[in-house]
Amino acid sequence: MHAFDVLGDPVRRRILELLADGEQSSGTVSSVIRDEFGISQPAVSQHLRVLRESGFASVRAEGTRRLYAVDSAPLREVDAWLDRFRGFWEQRLDALGTELARGKRERRGQNENENQEEQR
Repeated sequence: MHAFDVLGDPVRRRILELLADGEQSSGTVSSVIRDEFGISQPAVSQHLRVLRESGFASVRAEGTRRLYAVDSAPLREVDAWLDRFRGFWEQRLDALGTELARGKRERRGQNENENQEEQR
């Protein structure tokens, strides 16, 4: 399965978000996903299996519990693919940063002028 097929599903993206906070038990993941998406535990297990088989998540046994964690290798591949397109938005973000800084300087200057007028 292609990485974007895996990431294209909102349930799987949410599971990865949960796992990004640290290792989680399948029960914890299942509980959150069932509450947020209204799907069954077997459906959550299927999504976890897809993430595991596609390499986005790893699992380890701890007694009877299964603990899932993000595996970053496929995410690095996605990042490398996206790198080709970063230039399209980085220039705009740089320009936005410049405009925000300019606006901040202008507001600071206006506040200083107002304070000086009040003191007179």
